[in-house]
Amino acid sequence: MAARQRTVLIRQFIIQHVETHPDDITSFTAKQFGVTLQAVRNHLNALRTAGVLVPFGRTSDRKWSLVILNRFARNYQIAGLQEDVPWSNEIKPLLAGVPANVVDICGTGFTEMLNNAIDHSESAEVEVQMLHTAASIQFRIADRGIGVFRKVKEACGLADEREAILELAKGKLTTSPARHSGYGIFFTSRMVDIFTLASGKLLFTHVQPDDDWLYELDRTPIEGTFVDFTISTANVRTPAEVYDQFCPLDENDEFAFSKTHVPIQIAQYDNEQLVSRSQAKRVLSRFDKFREVMLDFQGVEMIGQSFADEIFRVFPLAHPNVKILFRNASPNVAKMIRLATSRYAREQGQADSHQRTLFDP
Repeated sequence: MAARQRTVLIRQFIIQHVETHPDDITSFTAKQFGVTLQAVRNHLNALRTAGVLVPFGRTSDRKWSLVILNRFARNYQIAGLQEDVPWSNEIKPLLAGVPANVVDICGTGFTEMLNNAIDHSESAEVEVQMLHTAASIQFRIADRGIGVFRKVKEACGLADEREAILELAKGKLTTSPARHSGYGIFFTSRMVDIFTLASGKLLFTHVQPDDDWLYELDRTPIEGTFVDFTISTANVRTPAEVYDQFCPLDENDEFAFSKTHVPIQIAQYDNEQLVSRSQAKRVLSRFDKFREVMLDFQGVEMIGQSFADEIFRVFPLAHPNVKILFRNASPNVAKMIRLATSRYAREQGQADSHQRTLFDP
């Protein structure tokens, strides 16, 4: 490896890890690359000179932190606000020098989330914040409106606000179909590295690549909605790549949002077990709008026979054009799925080997 390339790699590593290793970044980097402590100190000082890092404390126990390159904060009146104006006129100019793909993702996510606040929040104003360091760019968009989960619950006739999170995670959900596609939250959460949506007592987080968590907050309920998202400046994704992942060409050579990824873990409320057909039907809601659904069982230790049967036998019998796949299944979960799919195969007169191509753990 050329010396210059190695220098770039070491300094990128420092930038990406200094926030989590502020007091041992020197030894941590030296161990990672097999270089001396003095060599790492030289890189740290070079990044300090470049205005990327700042040291704290005495030399013997020095800590390092990223310099904030740009910070933005402003409240906007929603009446008459257009989401592209703050982005184009005020925020994008602050990101000069950031890789183009990262700027594109920032622009997509920011305008999608601000537009949601404008059109759906029923709030008088919205707060926008941006924090830019050499390692990442973080946005927050917060309103004081009705709250996203309450809005979806009421508009869709759901029994619980937690069901709203599951529906939003699937995609293709909007409370205003005449003006919106329902794509914004789904695609933004998969373009950025960390995506957080919070309202009331609930907080949903998606962390790349596919780690989803639902929390019930032990604190005063959040008024309105806030969206936080963070993207690493080293991110190599592009918006087009994310769209292509879930929007393949159809038979007419047109792009269609036909694939989705559903984290089953967020269908578990209060650590309950997923055992009933009614729970399965909540998961299955709107699956008929897709051609392919990937069910992710990460964090789910077991499911009941009825739950599995409803998803992997009853639904496919009624909707043969929807392919249901699964991954990250524990042995107990995989056992219940195989029980359901083998019965489905027998009822369809299909070979068991063919089913394994459709339902691949």
